[in-house]
Amino acid sequence: MKFRKPTTEFDDLNFKQRHRRRMSLPTTNRQITMEQESIVEKMERLMASQNVTDVPKTAGIVAKIVSSLDAAAELAKSTVTKQKSLSPESSDKNRQQSANRSRRDSNASHSSMASSYTSDEEESDEDDDSDSISPRFRQPRPHNSKKQTDFCVRNIRDAEFGRREIEYAERGMPGIMALRESAKDDQPLKGARVMGCTHINAQTAVLIETLLSLGATLRWSSCNIYSTQDSVAAALAERGVPVFAWARQSEDDFWWCIDQCLTTDSWRPNLILDDGGDATHLMLKKYPASIKLLKGIVEESLTGVHRLYQLSKTGKLLVPAINVNDSVTKTKFDNLYSPRESIIEVLKRTTDTLLGGHIALVCGYGEVGKGCASALKGAGVIVFVTEIDPICAIQACMDGFRVVTVDEMISVADIVITATGNKNIIIRKHMDKMKDSAILCNMGHSNSEIDVKSIRTSDLTWEKIRSQVDHIVWPNGKRLILLGQGRIANLSCSHMPSFVASITCTTQVMALIELYKAPQGRYKSDVYLLPKKMDEYVASLHLASFNAHLTVLTEEQEKYMGISKSGPFKPNYYRY
Repeated sequence: MKFRKPTTEFDDLNFKQRHRRRMSLPTTNRQITMEQESIVEKMERLMASQNVTDVPKTAGIVAKIVSSLDAAAELAKSTVTKQKSLSPESSDKNRQQSANRSRRDSNASHSSMASSYTSDEEESDEDDDSDSISPRFRQPRPHNSKKQTDFCVRNIRDAEFGRREIEYAERGMPGIMALRESAKDDQPLKGARVMGCTHINAQTAVLIETLLSLGATLRWSSCNIYSTQDSVAAALAERGVPVFAWARQSEDDFWWCIDQCLTTDSWRPNLILDDGGDATHLMLKKYPASIKLLKGIVEESLTGVHRLYQLSKTGKLLVPAINVNDSVTKTKFDNLYSPRESIIEVLKRTTDTLLGGHIALVCGYGEVGKGCASALKGAGVIVFVTEIDPICAIQACMDGFRVVTVDEMISVADIVITATGNKNIIIRKHMDKMKDSAILCNMGHSNSEIDVKSIRTSDLTWEKIRSQVDHIVWPNGKRLILLGQGRIANLSCSHMPSFVASITCTTQVMALIELYKAPQGRYKSDVYLLPKKMDEYVASLHLASFNAHLTVLTEEQEKYMGISKSGPFKPNYYRY
């Protein structure tokens, strides 16, 4: 339908008001409203032809007409909705809408995933029936510009914005871009079929497109229901990557997306790049025969690595796996510097809290805990640390932190941060003791560090304050501020630095190449670390951005140290 061009200031105002109202309606009722508003336009033209000059009076007349037509549109809307609900083909859609309405209810007595699984208040896309409907239930399936439909994202039309995000991230990821450029002609991953289950953001998109450049075919899902950048997922889908991910998924959507990437009629992976172990877990559970087709698994997170070692211990790990989490380039850079850079941004962006002078309790003093504690201390926060390991505990003491137990400090802490990779670090009895308006968040990968299920009870009320921020209200009025539903906060509520991501992503690419190109028999069905030579190569790719220059050993120095001038420079037992 073509719109009449406004001819007067008053006409222009009414035109804009009607257009906003029309665009706010669902698609099914928009045509009805357009037809009704054409009557108003005709009346305005008639009054103009009669030289009506009483603008206030005219405005009142038009307003009354529009009000009456709005009421008629609402009646038509309810009629159309009832008719749609009676059709058999809409039953799946209705069930999904009902499930999403259930999730949006803030009453904690509702099961599993409550209010924070709902989408943020965003302007609905005009062709979407409802933003609350899971993308996997939309019919017909959207397609990209190449008419491909093998993907599932929030909105494929956001691809242009996502492409800009990816191109911007590439500028801050010198190492992986250097690797892409140097290895693309050799195609070291030609024939590799990589199933990825990682966070999907601008930085991991650079990783995904690097794998494509090196010859791999891919299918990709997200390892976190909150961390997906929808525009980036759309950009990958537009390029032709079968990506199944969107932000604010339900648990059912999460597992469905992973399942779409593990197997199709014509595709089986021979490599898995996992972050948290969910893809590996689902393949073992649902497709045990396919696990034997794998050349190997690359795991990034502490949680996923723990699961791999358990599988290896019980003899259920049937293929080689590389533990990226404990490689030097991951432990000393991603695990330390990324939390140190992002924890302050997370707290300020979500809560607008003044940090200086407040008390924080950091649970765990591994690399992630060290990064968090260091950043908080620098912001003027009084930091206490909990630890189970005496070595980490003495490190905390010598770094100037007091080591305590959770029970000692939980009632006085203003901020509580978990960073252990373990489960049930903060449970209901702890949350009952926390002070009013205390902030609780998780920086470890596992979403079980905070026992969120224990506070989804009928005696507590959940209030969604803003994106990824929930207030849990106790009967006495006390409020607990929970960030990211207890999932990893720096990816749910913020972003990670591109340079740090470049180091980790480059390490992951090297691990995939190592497993894919390794001769038969080099790796058994066990968990391995990357060779130190590869760690050093990954680090060297990032030195140029700092204009750093390495000193070269003389022959005499080589002999004295018993090492080669080309590395590796440290023995395997060396701790950086």
